Amino acid sequence: MKMRSGRTVRDLRRENRSAVLQRLYFDGPLSRFSLGPVTGLSSGSVSNVVSELVAEGLVEEAGSVDSAGGRPRTLLRVSARSGYMIGVDIGETRVRIELFDLALTELARVERPLETDGPRRLDRYDVDVVVRHLREGIPQVLEDAGVAAGRLLGVGIGVPGIVAGTAEDGAVVHGQTIGWDAVPLERLLRESRILPETVPFYIANGARTLGQAEMWFGAGRGAQSAAVVLFGSGVGACVVGEDMGPGRAVEWGHLTVRVRGRRCRCGARGCLEAYAGAEALLERWAEAGGQPPAGADEESALTAMLAAAYPETDEKGDGPEPDATALAVLEETAEYLGAGFSDLINLFQPERILVGGWAGLQLGRRFLDSVTAYATSYALSYPAARVRIDLGTLGPDAVTVGAAILPLADFFERGGRPEAAEPVEPDPAWRTALRERSVQ
Repeated sequence: MKMRSGRTVRDLRRENRSAVLQRLYFDGPLSRFSLGPVTGLSSGSVSNVVSELVAEGLVEEAGSVDSAGGRPRTLLRVSARSGYMIGVDIGETRVRIELFDLALTELARVERPLETDGPRRLDRYDVDVVVRHLREGIPQVLEDAGVAAGRLLGVGIGVPGIVAGTAEDGAVVHGQTIGWDAVPLERLLRESRILPETVPFYIANGARTLGQAEMWFGAGRGAQSAAVVLFGSGVGACVVGEDMGPGRAVEWGHLTVRVRGRRCRCGARGCLEAYAGAEALLERWAEAGGQPPAGADEESALTAMLAAAYPETDEKGDGPEPDATALAVLEETAEYLGAGFSDLINLFQPERILVGGWAGLQLGRRFLDSVTAYATSYALSYPAARVRIDLGTLGPDAVTVGAAILPLADFFERGGRPEAAEPVEPDPAWRTALRERSVQ
C-alpha cells in the first residue's frame, strides 16, 4: 500500500524501527516513555515497534528507573548478542580479522602476516594470498567465538585503493600502489564460499573505514566535518561532511607536492606519499646516511628512527645526543605533511583533522606539533584558525572497527531487518545522529 508521499506502509515501519534502534543504540538505555520525544513517534507506535523488536530479540530490558508519582519505568537497550559483524583490515604488513557483537565488543581475532622479499613490496599483496588469508581467517574467528556464520550481519573489509562497483563482480578494487588492477575482490570471496550467500560483504577504502570509526566512537564524535588521515606505509584520508554521507575516501597521498620529485610507489613523481609515507620516510633516512636496523619490518624500523631522533633522557636531562640525520628527515617530513594538511584545510575547511594509522600513532604528539605549525602556516588563515588537528583515539584497530560498522549501519538503516537485497545509504537524519552520538 502506497501513501500520498510515495512511501509504502512497509517503508514507514522500517523507518520507525530504525528510529527506535538508533536512539537506543546511541542514547540507551531508555524507557518507552523517553523514546517518544527523541524519535518523534506516538506512544502507540513506540509500543508496537518495541514489542516487535523485543519479540525478535533485538531489544532487551536493562533495569528500571523511578518515575514521578508512578510505577518504575522499564529501561530498554539493543541486545549486544542479537547479531555479529566481522571487520577486516587488509593492511600494509598483515591482514587483521576481528569478530564483534552489536556493541562492537571484540570476541575473536586472527592476524596473518603479509611477508615478501619482492621489489617495492608488491608481492605481499598477491591476490590469491590475501583471499586465502580471508578464506581461512573468517571461519577461524567464528569458530573461536562459537558464533554460527548465519548470525553475521555482514563482513566489512578495508582495503588500500579505490573501490568501484559493477553489477557482475560487485566491489572491484583499483589499488595502484599495491599492484591491484581492477581486482574483483567481492566475486572472489563469493566464489570461495566461506559464508552463506545471505551474508553480505561491504568493501571500502581503509581510510574511509578509519574515518567512520573515529566519527562514531573516537576523536571525531560531535564534529560536523572532519578529515581523518590514515598514515602508515603510505598515506590516505577520509573526508566527512554534510554533503559527503558517511565519508568519502580521497587519494590525498597522491597530491603532487614537488614537481619532478621522488618516484612514488604509484608510479608518478612528487606525490605526498613519496615523502611522508613511512616506507618513503625510512628510505629517505637511509639515503641521507642513516642506519635503519637491518632486516626489521617497517614498524620496528620507524620505532628505531624515532628513538634515534628523540633519545630518552634521565631526570637531569642527560642522555645520548639526538641523531641529527634522523631528526632532519623527520622535520622535513613534518613540513611535507603540514603542506598536505594545508591542502585539506583549504579544500574542505574541516572542523578537525585526525591522524590515525600505525605510523601516525607511533609519531605521536611530539611530531604532530611540528606538523600543525607547518599546516597553519601554509593554509589560508580563516579556515586554519578554525581547525583542530589531533590524534585519533581508537588505536591500531580503528580500521577493523570501522569496517565492522559498515554492516552495522546498514542493518540499523533497514530497521534491524537483514533480509533486504541491496545496501542502502543512510539518510541525512541518520548521519546527523552518528555525528552527534555521545559515547559514555
